[in-house]
Amino acid sequence: MRVATVREIKPGEHRVGITPRGVVALRVGGHDVLVERGAGLGSGFPDDAYAAGGARLVEAHEAWEQADLLVKVKEPVGEELASLRGDLVLFAYLHLAAAPELTAGLVEAGATGIAFETVTRTDGALPLLKPMSEIAGRLAVQQAAGLLERTHGGPGVLLSGVAGTPPARVTIVGAGTVGLNAARIAVGMGSRVTVLDVSVEALGRAEAALDGRAEVLAADGDAVAAAAVEADVLIGAVLVPGARAPRVIGREAIGAMRDGSLVVDVAIDQGGCVATARPTTHAEPTYVVDGVVHACVANLPGAVPRTAALALENVTLDYTRELADHGVDGAVERRPELLGGVNVLDGALVLGAVAEAHGLSHADVSTLLPVAG
Repeated sequence: MRVATVREIKPGEHRVGITPRGVVALRVGGHDVLVERGAGLGSGFPDDAYAAGGARLVEAHEAWEQADLLVKVKEPVGEELASLRGDLVLFAYLHLAAAPELTAGLVEAGATGIAFETVTRTDGALPLLKPMSEIAGRLAVQQAAGLLERTHGGPGVLLSGVAGTPPARVTIVGAGTVGLNAARIAVGMGSRVTVLDVSVEALGRAEAALDGRAEVLAADGDAVAAAAVEADVLIGAVLVPGARAPRVIGREAIGAMRDGSLVVDVAIDQGGCVATARPTTHAEPTYVVDGVVHACVANLPGAVPRTAALALENVTLDYTRELADHGVDGAVERRPELLGGVNVLDGALVLGAVAEAHGLSHADVSTLLPVAG
């Protein structure tokens, strides 16, 4: 099979879908690997390293045109949409519930889109989303620490405070992987941390992991609004797998926050969980609503591409090899968790959560993929 990766063109994105290590693994399996020239430079992988592993260095259009399986990090954007085609399998973070244009593009082209973020194990775990969620949660607090500094336009607040001054209040809505990693960093930096979630089980895990060093609360509407109003930093970390993120933090709560306080909506790649959130970039990460600074970078792990690319390939490479070795049908039969990642199959929308987000109908995947029956 011809497996390809390309340079990411989403603003501020420097990760790469296949590293030189991945090339070697795929070449051992007998696959032809195409890598766009310069694709790995942002992650610290030069073209020479890819060539040494056996990859063919090509131009972007050649990778798109020749690939049977194209492995990316982020969803196709801009000019890439025109490269979608019926015999292409795309394996990447797609976030289709927040991407109507891409959803339509995949359907109209007759392509197959397998989303990293919805590959789901029988226990509900999301193995290909987890490492980027860990990084995003940690970076959210790291970003917040800088944005609170006066030199970066913030109110001049130190997360930890010092003797005789209060620490910053950090409120985290969502106690999943993002929220828990954010909480660990915020607690470690000496902040006063509150974590909220609708799941009692998630709150129990958070309380145990944080060893009582954070306030852990059930996330009813009043509790979320009250905690948001008191926060110096509000981190949105709500996830409904495959679906558009629910807007659990309303405009009124944002309007009641203190001027200069900060919102970091990590759920923005799924549409955002804060009513006032809209996507931003690493180059222009913030904007202000009602005196509150918003940082809503949709590809937050792109700030640490070397770490992120290696962590991502650690969990995706086995699935890439299965898809290359056995095709979609065979890979799903061998690794059933891949079925949850199939959002669009040969142009048919098959993930209900995406269809619901866009008011579309969807097909029963079991009628199109016999091994899913």
